[in-house]
Parts: sequence; C-alpha cells; structure tokens
Amino acid sequence: MTNRLADTLSPYLRAHADNPVDWYPWGPEAFAEAQRRDVPLMISIGYSTCHWCHVMARESFADPETAALIDRDFVAVKVDREEHPDVDGAYMAAASAFTQNLGWPLTVFTTPRGRAFYAGTYWPPEARQPMPAFRDVLAAVHEAWTVRRGQAEESADAVTDALARAATSTPSDLPDAAAIAAAAGA
Repeated sequence: MTNRLADTLSPYLRAHADNPVDWYPWGPEAFAEAQRRDVPLMISIGYSTCHWCHVMARESFADPETAALIDRDFVAVKVDREEHPDVDGAYMAAASAFTQNLGWPLTVFTTPRGRAFYAGTYWPPEARQPMPAFRDVLAAVHEAWTVRRGQAEESADAVTDALARAATSTPSDLPDAAAIAAAAGA
C-alpha cells in the first residue's frame, strides 16, 4: 500500500510511503479528516538520521496489525522535523508536560484542532519496563478519547494555556514544575 507520503519532497516522509499506516503529511487535510471522523490525530515527528525513528517504524509502523489500530482510531500524520521545525518545536514543548524523556521519534496525540492531550517518544512493540507497549498506548489514548473525552480536552486546554502563558511571560513568570504537572494532570 502506498500512502500520501509517496509524492512528498522529504526523503524521511517518502521512507514511510510503503508503511501500512494511512499517513497524511502535515497540513489541513489531516485536521479536516480528524474533524470529519471525530477522532484524535496521532502526529509522529522524526527525521531521516534518527535511529529510534527507524526502529519504531520497523517495529510498529510497518506492522499491519498496529497500522490497523492506528488507522481505525486516529488520523496519522508524519512530520519531518527538518521541514517543519516550528511544528516540532511547538509539539516538543507540549510533550514536556507529559514526559521528561524528550526526543525523537516524538508521538503526540491531539484533538482534531491540534491541541496535545498526550505525548511521548519511542514505545516498543512489547512492554519493557518502564515503557508500555505501543499498542497499549494506542488503546489507552483511544479509550481516553472515547470514554473520558472531557478530561482529554481539559488536559489539552491546560497544556495549551500554560504554553501560551509561558510564551508571553518574563523568565520570572514562567510556570514551575508543579504548575506544569498540574496542567498535565488536568
């Protein structure tokens, strides 16, 4: 199966063109589809020389069963951080509310409007302490969206608001670790 990435300029995105995941490149089409289907986006950010990006691609994105879960419950977006450093920077900042282990591949789950409500980096196909299996993450995020959507949206709003305040504050006004943790917990 060739997906929408086959005709992109990015070698990183083209490397995912034959994944069984129905990838969208970054753009309004993906957000419109998420709104139409009323599902979250799973935004995967990486780059061509990232070792763990290729490991996760091989272990999870090339797996037909994992791809079927992604395609059923999410709109999948693949982003080359070298093409969109602004997108990478914004979602990396949002991810810091959910994990201290920042890096790539960066996987961000967002509302159809693009507001992050959960994020992380590499997840293996099978659980390895302290990391859950990627399929378990997918199931938990899907369950949060379908059963506790209000909490997911509150979390997204809290992270968005905290980042907006941080962007307009002076260094002395930056939220401390407790405020960020409270926003992520909400």
